[in-house]
Amino acid sequence: MTDGPRFVPGAGHPGPPGPDDPALLVAGRKLLLGPDGRLNRIADLPGDHDWVPIGTLDDAPVWAAGLSRAGAGRWVSWRRLAAELPEPLAALAGRALQVVTWRQSHRWCGACRAELADVPGESARRCPDCDLYVPMRLSPAVLVAITRPGAAGRPDELLLVRHSYGPTELWALVAGFVEAGETLEAAVHREVGEEVGLTVDGLTYYGSQPWAMSGPGVLLTGFTATAADPAAEPVVDGRELVQARWFPVDALPAELPPAYSISRWLIDATATGARR
Repeated sequence: MTDGPRFVPGAGHPGPPGPDDPALLVAGRKLLLGPDGRLNRIADLPGDHDWVPIGTLDDAPVWAAGLSRAGAGRWVSWRRLAAELPEPLAALAGRALQVVTWRQSHRWCGACRAELADVPGESARRCPDCDLYVPMRLSPAVLVAITRPGAAGRPDELLLVRHSYGPTELWALVAGFVEAGETLEAAVHREVGEEVGLTVDGLTYYGSQPWAMSGPGVLLTGFTATAADPAAEPVVDGRELVQARWFPVDALPAELPPAYSISRWLIDATATGARR
């Protein structure tokens, strides 16, 4: 339970937006905040905007709309916003970014090229000519915190990797997208084998988090596991990863993922649990 605001994602809301309803404008990968760092209201954002419902915040409907480019005001990236705002508002902003981005990239029918129309009450569009139904699909990805026992009574060790893309200075977890026809568990085993050449045991589900930075519909699913062979050393694939190392859980590097990410939650939970 939390005493803070409560955000419930959703695509259905009867009637037009009200002047006091919370709202977010999206331009590219940035969102517009009010001057005090809070969400704007509809009344604060005059103009002809194509508002779409994205859920409710403490039972009040929340709206989002896209712009072709950012104008005047405090425009911030979702990464920065998520670092500043509490979790419910960060999740709200992430959904706004995902919904608006998806709508902009799914304007035309892929079968007959007609302009798609919104399906009321759903995060979906439909072709008025050929009736093609286009829902906003999820793109599941997995990440895993792999540990092994420390030598001679020393603390357990956690496997961290550095990627060849994105924030290359960070030490992160092995991760990757789930393939069609693949279970989440099978995706973990495949990604670990492909990226660091290891096998794991004791795979345990940890939790999940929508992740707006990686695109519309991305859902990160976290696991913990242990190395099947504690003596095995990681071998990076040379494409996605440039480094992989075992770190004692009481001596992790400072360059870790941000505190609002499930990657960091997994790292912190694994380190805390291993030290008990």
